[in-house]
Amino acid sequence: MVPTEISLKLLSEEQLRKVAAETVLFGHRSVGDNIVQGLRDLAASDSRFKLRIIHSTDFTSVSGPALIEFYVGVNGHPELKDEGFAAALDRPVGTEVGVAMYKYCFVDINASTDVEQLFEHYRRTVSALKAKHRFLTFVHITVPLTTAEPTVKARIESVLGRHTARDDDAKRNQFNDLLRQTYGGTDPIFDLAEVESTHLDGSRSYFMQGEEKIYTLAPEYTMDGGHLNQLGRRVAAARLVYVLAKL
Repeated sequence: MVPTEISLKLLSEEQLRKVAAETVLFGHRSVGDNIVQGLRDLAASDSRFKLRIIHSTDFTSVSGPALIEFYVGVNGHPELKDEGFAAALDRPVGTEVGVAMYKYCFVDINASTDVEQLFEHYRRTVSALKAKHRFLTFVHITVPLTTAEPTVKARIESVLGRHTARDDDAKRNQFNDLLRQTYGGTDPIFDLAEVESTHLDGSRSYFMQGEEKIYTLAPEYTMDGGHLNQLGRRVAAARLVYVLAKL
């Protein structure tokens, strides 16, 4: 596990040059914007990190190494993100792309989601993309989390027949477990959910569901219970750079 960091001080200049010399396609929404801003924060605070970040869907306009970030799909419809990212990879590009990744958002999975069906759709999408784009390295990204309401409030909501934020995060944890079990040890994973649930002291934010730990977004990383604040985005961005440096 990479240490929880808000800077790039544990990476060498050679590793940072390697990351900046790569061309990465990053499809996202919402929390993805937070991560991109976190990357900009890191670049502004560490002169060794010269990552070029470009927001564009016209890949032909980009020449040379860059992290090309773009919006994909519609929040609340994760299958459209699968399809949108697959379509994006079919666009002509103006430079050689080495890494591709896209993410779901927390709103894409909730208490009513059929997690196994959604994960199978994701798995089939990635398998097809790997077969079609054999020279790309695909980085998987776990689904981001939200904060959980206090235990008493959650119990009251459940008694009233209402689903809770805890119910939603339980489903997100289920999806993330499937992703780790399927790709851990074989493919690179940017474990965003792990980052979000790990305090700077290394302890985790979670609640118990029976005998199972359900991990949640650490409150200090968010301003609204779901999106990342300045601290949260730097922590997430730093972990992403660590992942890219190890490719």
